[in-house]
Amino acid sequence: MLRGRRTWMFDRPPVILATGTVVGPDEGEGPLAADFDLVHPDMELQQPSWEKAERAFLEQASDIAVSSAKLSKDKINFYVGGDLINQIISSTFAARTLGAPYLGVFGACSTSMESLALASLIVSSGAGDYVLAGTSSHNCTAEKQFRYPTEYGSQKPPTAQYTVTGAGAAVVGRTGQGPKITSATIGKIVDLGIKDPFNMGAAMAPAAVDTIQSHLEETGRKPGDYDLIVTGDLAGVGHPIAAEMLRRNGVPIGDTQFLDCGLMIYDVAKQKVQAGGSGCACSATVTYGHLLKRMAKGELGRILVVATGALLSPLSYQQGETIPCIAHAVSIEA
Repeated sequence: MLRGRRTWMFDRPPVILATGTVVGPDEGEGPLAADFDLVHPDMELQQPSWEKAERAFLEQASDIAVSSAKLSKDKINFYVGGDLINQIISSTFAARTLGAPYLGVFGACSTSMESLALASLIVSSGAGDYVLAGTSSHNCTAEKQFRYPTEYGSQKPPTAQYTVTGAGAAVVGRTGQGPKITSATIGKIVDLGIKDPFNMGAAMAPAAVDTIQSHLEETGRKPGDYDLIVTGDLAGVGHPIAAEMLRRNGVPIGDTQFLDCGLMIYDVAKQKVQAGGSGCACSATVTYGHLLKRMAKGELGRILVVATGALLSPLSYQQGETIPCIAHAVSIEA
């Protein structure tokens, strides 16, 4: 099963039985709105705080995924999830509602593929029949925690990104109808010394390149073996950097084949999202919504989703630390 140092090739590829995607109003104004299960006209969801609203997004996405898989909640063996809020409380409290045995993980914005990779490992190894992988983010909770108080209304530089409000969840099972998860490459920390929390795309780009190259080397595949290679949320600054690094490293990849969820979820030219989208929900909603729907239509046969994460915290920033970054890759085949 282990190929090379950090790639899992699943001898018994698990299946994505169903997914759930729930987003907020800004995402509902983007070009992928029709591919999400539920679009809310507001960010609050009638909750008394933004943090509780984020939890509601994740609970709704999880409910949609489980019901779409035609399962009851008691059939879910494990729930693997995480988010951006301190102590991953959105996932923890959603797990309380779900009632399933819970594995909390933190990979910042890479959590979508980290949770999916671990869910696939559990199912493929026979340690569980049905595993739910989920994650969420909320623009107001992330901005308040990592940058300035949302009410402050601080002007942001063009390199900054706009945190996606929403949640994505997937039910992974041993057999059934749906795309298969054939492999996963676990990322390692890459830190090139960037300290600016308003330029996370540039900070994360080297981690994405490292994981993509390792995945190709350890699986023996070439970029052309994939219809799409999609990064998580490098957006307008980090994605071109990653593309140039891959080309300089001798990895031939075309512009139309190499995309980024942070550039796909919004109309960057029309919406006020700075360099593009970010957040745990960015790659989760684009993958579980838009990309899997394209696979179901026969437009895509094999994709590699490389979710990226900047592992900083307010504490590490205040202490002058640089931003360690990571990227996890999962290959999905129709």
